[in-house]
Amino acid sequence: MSDTTRKNIIAASVKLFNKRGFNAVSLFEIAGQIEISRGNLTYHFKDKDALLEAISNEMWEKLTKERNKSRQLPSFENLHNEVQLYQKFQKKYAFIFLDNHVLNHPLLKDRFNKLIDQTIKDNEAALAFAIEIGNLKPEPFKGIYRNLAFNTWMIAFFWVAQKNLRSNKKPADAELTIWSMLLPHLTEKGINSFKSFFGEAYLDKLGEAFDLKIDNYIRF
Repeated sequence: MSDTTRKNIIAASVKLFNKRGFNAVSLFEIAGQIEISRGNLTYHFKDKDALLEAISNEMWEKLTKERNKSRQLPSFENLHNEVQLYQKFQKKYAFIFLDNHVLNHPLLKDRFNKLIDQTIKDNEAALAFAIEIGNLKPEPFKGIYRNLAFNTWMIAFFWVAQKNLRSNKKPADAELTIWSMLLPHLTEKGINSFKSFFGEAYLDKLGEAFDLKIDNYIRF
């Protein structure tokens, strides 16, 4: 029963934090959500920091397990899996990714810094592997591919935040945006490999053709 109560507290807390934000929710409200006393809740978690620690441990355990499944080979398939993984966890634990105070909390900051560094290195490895097997053109200018590896992480990591800011805009897709940056650097072999993995029709999903009429942008 005690373990079940603990799990119920964590699940209810995540839902409330996602809906209203970490700082806006009290322990009393969480207790009321699952119909237990505040004293019963504090028996399991003495304060919100203890609760945040339990949530972050749960998230990290799941995230590490999922990442380890898809990091055996530094390939474009791995990049695809990485982006999808970020989207999945940003949806489940949105309050963490949308709140800078939570991201910079001592319980999370060092872990996130290590995750970010590893993700960027994994992206760099995927690009290096693609060059080695002939799927990616040699770097045209120094710094281009390191910037691409960084931008790939940044788009995936902050995608939910920009969606919230641009809630009235036409929805886009994080992975399509990333591939829009990478596709111009693929060789013919790389394009064929891309089509083999994603399917020919995937290229039609990238978005609308760019409007070349300057009058549509400039108003006098």
